[in-house]
Amino acid sequence: MAVLERMTSQEAINLENQYGAHNYHPLPVVLSRGEGVYVWDVEGKKYYDFLSAYSAVNQGHCHPKIVDAMVNQAKTLTLTSRAFYNDMLGKYEKFATEFFGFDKLLPMNTGAEAVETALKLCRKWAYEVKGIKENEAQIIVCENNFHGRTTTIISFSNDPVARKNFGPFTNGFIKIEYDNLVALEEALQSNDNVAGFLVEPIQGEAGVYVPSEDYLASAKALCEKHGVLFIADEVQTGIARTGRLLATCGNCDCENKNCSGTPDVKPDILILGKALSGGAYPVSAVLADNAIMDVIKPGNHGSTFGGNPIAASVAIAALEVVRDEKLAENADRLGKIFRVELSEFAKTNDLVTLVRGRGLLNAIVINDIEDSSTAWDICIKLRDNGLLAKPTHGNIIRFAPPLVMNEEQIRDCISIIKKTIEEFEK
Repeated sequence: MAVLERMTSQEAINLENQYGAHNYHPLPVVLSRGEGVYVWDVEGKKYYDFLSAYSAVNQGHCHPKIVDAMVNQAKTLTLTSRAFYNDMLGKYEKFATEFFGFDKLLPMNTGAEAVETALKLCRKWAYEVKGIKENEAQIIVCENNFHGRTTTIISFSNDPVARKNFGPFTNGFIKIEYDNLVALEEALQSNDNVAGFLVEPIQGEAGVYVPSEDYLASAKALCEKHGVLFIADEVQTGIARTGRLLATCGNCDCENKNCSGTPDVKPDILILGKALSGGAYPVSAVLADNAIMDVIKPGNHGSTFGGNPIAASVAIAALEVVRDEKLAENADRLGKIFRVELSEFAKTNDLVTLVRGRGLLNAIVINDIEDSSTAWDICIKLRDNGLLAKPTHGNIIRFAPPLVMNEEQIRDCISIIKKTIEEFEK
């Protein structure tokens, strides 16, 4: 088969199955084009995208401003490595640090890389600033977390699929229950070697678990009391997804300061990725103030592609789109419509037991056991009806459309979801 020859969906699936590692279980749909909130498969069928590449495509598919920035930079200079300066990285670092309210940015490529960077930064700070004895620093994490799948990260995961047969694992982590301030305080009080607390403001992969209203602010206060760094993994929740610029929103850039009702919390270390590029290019970043970031010296950490000119250009454009198109405010408004409508629907439908989320990061819990196929089967019917979503943890369906969606579209999607679940019950 010639590379450019058109193929059917099944042919494309067969190629991946034969020549690719089987490390994902995709929904059986083969996409070939995207624009805004829509994607099209190879046969030309149109769908609403309700996953946004796990919240990477917040600005919509192929946003012209972001694509133009990428193409124009690609025609000029793509990569220098950090062996030399380039004329875009400093501009991006200045723009992003001012945008989010931090002193410095360390550029990386993927979310998992950024998490690894934050862990190294926290440990180095612990030894050189806090005074913890070398190799004894501990970092508190939460059960049911998802921060990536590198060896260190799965060392503190409790997902058996991610961990089985990948040991030995990295030490230095204390696991506590999510959204449990008592457990956090006990862990901080009982161990003088705690350097940081790594947390997702909302646990997305676990099923869009939104913590108690005061959890993040109280957790940050406890960290400050014990001289511990509060590390926010906003790879999925950041960049307007939850109705604010950040789910923690320590320096909210949107005009509506009360759009989520969550107290402002400025992390000591902020981890970003995914929508930092609008899904156009792998871009991630770790941000912190000088007192923390200055422990990193030449040779301590790096990446050949981290901070490359294309990434810098794309990230600036992606953040400008979020700001100029007021995507945080839009996510907040449409998310409320989505949850109200589906919560009312759930009252009269035995298949949906719970609707939860914030902004346009939402989930429904299906009335079935976790290891059944019901949620998957519902997603297949949603696909047939023109909407793409994916289950997580068996009986939970996550809904996260691009933030450029309008009210007419969100109401159309709500109708599709209701119709599909009603059809499934029959």
